[in-house]
Amino acid sequence: MARLSSFFIFSFFLQVALFATCCRGESKEQQHQLPKKHVPFFIFGDSILDAGNNNYINTSTLDQANFWPYGLTFFNYPTGRFSDGRLIPDFIAKYAKLPLIPPFLQPGFRQYYLGVNFASAGAGALVETFQGFVIDLKTQLRYYYKVDSWFRHKLGNGEAKATMSRAVHLFSIGTNDYASPFLTNSTILNNYNKSTYVGMVIGNITTVINGIYKRGGRKFAFINLPDLGCVPGMRVIKSGNNGSCFEEATRLASLHNKALSKLLYDLEKQLKGFKYSLFDLNSNLRQRMEHPSKYGFKEGETACCGTGEYRGVLSCGGKRPVKEFQLCKHPQKYVFWDSLHLTERTYKQLADQMWGGATSDSHDVGPYNIKQLFSNSLNHRYN
Repeated sequence: MARLSSFFIFSFFLQVALFATCCRGESKEQQHQLPKKHVPFFIFGDSILDAGNNNYINTSTLDQANFWPYGLTFFNYPTGRFSDGRLIPDFIAKYAKLPLIPPFLQPGFRQYYLGVNFASAGAGALVETFQGFVIDLKTQLRYYYKVDSWFRHKLGNGEAKATMSRAVHLFSIGTNDYASPFLTNSTILNNYNKSTYVGMVIGNITTVINGIYKRGGRKFAFINLPDLGCVPGMRVIKSGNNGSCFEEATRLASLHNKALSKLLYDLEKQLKGFKYSLFDLNSNLRQRMEHPSKYGFKEGETACCGTGEYRGVLSCGGKRPVKEFQLCKHPQKYVFWDSLHLTERTYKQLADQMWGGATSDSHDVGPYNIKQLFSNSLNHRYN
C-alpha cells in the first residue's frame, strides 16, 4: 500500500546525494550536538497534517497535492501539502525552534532525532477508509514503531524511552472516516448506528494512543473535527441541497468530538504521566466561516481553488477526475484553499491558538496548550 511512487524521477539522485549524510551511522559527537533533552515532534493523521507522504505511494490524485497550484504562496512549488503554503505542524515546528518535520517516506530521510511526519492525506482511523489509497492510522503506528526501534539502536533502551517521553505527538484523524461513506457511496453506515460507528473510530484511536504510550510516549496533542457537513466539498454532495450544510456528516463529527474529549479526559486519569492538548477546530473554524472579516478574511465559505458552487468540487489543479477549476487571485483573503482544506493564513491562525492559547478561561485549547507540552516543565524521565 505504501510503495514508493515512480513519478518522482529525481528521487534516485536525491538518495545518492543524501546517502553520505543521512543514511550512515552518526558519531557520538554528532549525536551530542543536539540539546541534551530535546523534544522530538511526531505527527499522525490525514491531509490536515500530511507534509508529502502521499507523494511516495501508489494512489490517486484525489489523495495527492504534488502539482500546481498547491504550494504556490510560500514554497513556490508543490510539496504534497494540501494548501497554498504551510500547514499547522509547520508553524508548530517553527515555534518549537525545529526545522520543517519531513515525511516518513521521503527518500533518503533517516534522521529521526527531531521527529518525523507519518500523516497521509485521506487516511482514517479505520483501515477500510479509502483502503489501498492511503496510509491508515495503524500503519502509521507501525512506522512509529520502526522509528522507536531506530532510537533504541542509537541511544539504548533507557535513553530512547526518556526521549519518547519528552516527545510531542500531534494527531488529526477521523474526518475521512465520516466523509468517505458519502463521497464513495459506501453502505457501511447502513450496517451500524452512528454511535457504534463512532465507537469503532474512537476504539482504533485508543489503540494507537496506547501503543505509543507503551513505547514511552506521554505528551499528545489532538485536533477535533470541523463542522464536517459545512465545508465546501460536503455542501455540494446532495443535489438540490441549495448549498445548506450536510447535516448527517455534521452529526457524526459532533458525536466524534464528544467521544474524543471524553476519551482523552479518561486516559489522563488512567495512564500515569499522560498529558494532552485538545484544540477545538470545530468552533474556531466555524467562527471564521461565519465572521471572516473579524479574522482578516473576505470569504469564509467559498474555496479559493476548485469549481462549482462554493468551489466545492475537488478539482484544484486540473489533475483529478474533474479538470475544470478556478483559482482566486489572493488566497490570503480566503478561509478555504480547496473544497476540503484551508489556506496557509487560516492554518497559521489556528496554529497560533494551539501553540499559545489560554487554557484557563477558554475552551479553545486545553488542558495544556502545545507550547506547554514542549516546555521543559513537563519533561520527565520515563519510569
